[in-house]
Amino acid sequence: MENALMIGLSRQLTLRREMDITANNIANANTPGFHVESLLLRSEAASTARSQDGPQDLQYVDAWGIGRDFREGTLEFTGRQLDVALEGDGFFQVEAANGDALYTRDGRFTIDGEGRLAASDGALVLDDLGAPILIDPAQGPVMISEDGALVQNNAEIARLAIYTFENLGALAKTGSGRYAASEDAPADLAADFQLRQGYVESSNVQPILELTRMIETMRAYESVSRFISQGEELSRKAIERLGRV
Repeated sequence: MENALMIGLSRQLTLRREMDITANNIANANTPGFHVESLLLRSEAASTARSQDGPQDLQYVDAWGIGRDFREGTLEFTGRQLDVALEGDGFFQVEAANGDALYTRDGRFTIDGEGRLAASDGALVLDDLGAPILIDPAQGPVMISEDGALVQNNAEIARLAIYTFENLGALAKTGSGRYAASEDAPADLAADFQLRQGYVESSNVQPILELTRMIETMRAYESVSRFISQGEELSRKAIERLGRV
């Protein structure tokens, strides 16, 4: 019975983690540039709780990691001058508060108090040279071309940096829809992309699918709970019978 209990508990742990991920997907269904996530599982061999007749090891379920679906979300028209959607593979580059370069698909940009192009939370948007982009509102509206050039008063003032990664699975999530590069996921300047001014990329979460997954996870958790309860009841009855012998 101890083996069955351990197997059931291992499955409950992964189901709870899966529920957390699904709930996070639903919560970010309207977050621009968010990519839906899913739990990756693996079986892990371990010794049995008791060594008698039967197999010497069992297969437990374990959370191996989190998979992300980097397919594009739909483009939504906003009409805002500094909203930019990215078509094709790639990420915008922004500067974190500690100076690190991070990467995102969220193109809701604005101008901060110092005239720099910034993300919605104030992180600075970087150009193709890794420098902040300065915009003078007095010079007129900003036009953003499909290849990333920012044009103001008929002059190019900067160019957005778009980066791609050969190994998307090695990107480290930092929160707020942003990712950090690593030795296993170096950033390279993208060549095949198009920018759409006045649009933002919506989340690629499909709420109906996520709600269905949540219901399935809840039912699986309840099923495992019943399995554990039944195992405990069998153990209790076995102990009672042994006590009467």
